[in-house]
Amino acid sequence: MHIFKFSIVVTIFCLGLAAAWGYHTNGGFSGVWSSVSIAAILGVMEVSLSFDNAVVNASILKEMDAKWRQIFLTIGILVAVFGMRLLFPILVVAFATDQSMVDVSQLAFNHPEVYSAHLHSSHTAIAAFGGTFLFMIFLSFLFDEGKELHWLGVAEEKLAELGKVDSIGIIVTLFVLIILQANLPLPLEQKMTMFLAGVSGLMLYIIVDSLGSFFEAGRGCPS
Repeated sequence: MHIFKFSIVVTIFCLGLAAAWGYHTNGGFSGVWSSVSIAAILGVMEVSLSFDNAVVNASILKEMDAKWRQIFLTIGILVAVFGMRLLFPILVVAFATDQSMVDVSQLAFNHPEVYSAHLHSSHTAIAAFGGTFLFMIFLSFLFDEGKELHWLGVAEEKLAELGKVDSIGIIVTLFVLIILQANLPLPLEQKMTMFLAGVSGLMLYIIVDSLGSFFEAGRGCPS
């Protein structure tokens, strides 16, 4: 249990914050249970959805020394938890509403229904951004010529050979974005938003992949 001691303390602290926020916003104990239960459900979902990342990270970390493990985990937590979970939604709403991030943060705490409405109105951009990023992860696996196990048999083995083509994943992704942008039944403005968001997701993947290569180069470096 001592391994999870810090995680348990943080969990209790965050549930306490959720309880305090529920008590404050709902004017009493009636909001405490709903706030704590929502926070607990989100916590369980986050842990369950992070198992696959944990397996991948473990395979990378086992070959790093202590210094690079610490760097990898620190940056990973900052990007995944504070970047994508906290800052990214606020940044999306700030961009969509032309407000400052401070104003959007206050909006999220004081008027969550308005904040939610802004997020829903930005669904096209968010879906294109996240979908493109995940699609690139899928293609990086599909076009990996170095993998030995092929779940889809001969078809996957042939597709893996395409990994010999430089930037094949980027080419396929851009081709798909162009087709979607031309054929989706959306207003022209939303089509352009979707395309630009998709390209942004592609750029983020390239940046993350480049950082991954950087950390890969750090394996075995003396601490």
